[in-house]
Amino acid sequence: MKYVLAIALILSIGSCQQPKEVELEINLKESLINDFIRLVESDLEADNINGSVSLAILHEDSLLTTKTFGFTNPDQTTQADASTLYRIGSITKSFTGFLLLKLYQDEIVDLDDPIEKYLPEIKSLPDYSAYPAITFRQLASHTSGLDRESRNREVNHGKVEEWEEKVLLAIPETGFRSAPGERFGYSNIGFGILGLAISRAAEKPYIELVEELILEPLDMTNTFFQVPQNLQTHLAQGMAGGPTAELDVQRPLNEHEERGYRIPNGGLYSTPEDLSKFVMACMGYSRILTVESLHLLQNTQTPTTALRSNYSFGFDLYSDQGINTVGHGGSTSGYAAHVEFEKDSKYGVVIMRNYNFGNTNLDLRCNSLLRKLSRLQ
Repeated sequence: MKYVLAIALILSIGSCQQPKEVELEINLKESLINDFIRLVESDLEADNINGSVSLAILHEDSLLTTKTFGFTNPDQTTQADASTLYRIGSITKSFTGFLLLKLYQDEIVDLDDPIEKYLPEIKSLPDYSAYPAITFRQLASHTSGLDRESRNREVNHGKVEEWEEKVLLAIPETGFRSAPGERFGYSNIGFGILGLAISRAAEKPYIELVEELILEPLDMTNTFFQVPQNLQTHLAQGMAGGPTAELDVQRPLNEHEERGYRIPNGGLYSTPEDLSKFVMACMGYSRILTVESLHLLQNTQTPTTALRSNYSFGFDLYSDQGINTVGHGGSTSGYAAHVEFEKDSKYGVVIMRNYNFGNTNLDLRCNSLLRKLSRLQ
């Protein structure tokens, strides 16, 4: 009998301690998140340019919090809120990579198909015949060997509906920095070519593919390539320049209509809450991508293991000091954004800003928070 009582006592003590441990972890998590939010807010105040910052923090398939600070225009007439829209720049590449994996699992393309199979115009690249044929995988992982940008600056200008034409104009004036597959080399024009090749392979416009295969299934109702007229008042006014330079509001304004070829590599607008849905899908909390495709998305496709050169299909990969993160940054004229999640702990961060500079290093801030949150597991 005394042994039964002893076991019961031990079990009762354990059951009392477990809720306390859970409570402590919850309190610590809240403290870390609140510290991060206060830091971002104080950075915005220190930047002192009447801009805005919006963010979201998530865990697994749940949104933990969203916060907005500041004003959507330098005249301080409109306070930022959860519906405020920002350009997300190169985070668009993550959507393009995700889309490629969707088409791969649907057997529309093979990742190692040569691009020329669907886009023969790629043969107009200078010295094209001197190298192995460029593949989908190489374009999506920045291992195509192509220049970062085309030497044809005209392709940076043009209406959204003209972006395919601008890609074709860019190809003959884009060179090689290395042989395809040899090394990582970030290429914006490479992702423009990728988007056009995807649309050719699927026989449907790239923008429609993103909308039908990603935005609609994830109920991302506040993510657009062109902001609808009735939501123009939700768009944060971009501010370019720098801490010591005069603010430039005209160039960001012009780029809403003049983005040239930069649609598959930098064309999207969104909100933190909407982008959180995409992050959750990239972690596996949707049925869009299979386990195999998610494995490809979350693991490097580059030939080097250098800390800052690991890249998959539109995603930067970072593994150091016990964390393994997947994400991407975005910077366009007047806007900056960053998304990142930790593979093991399943925490994620989304942050957006309507200016290009300031105290908050979006990449390092997000990475630091994820490092702290991951230790709670």
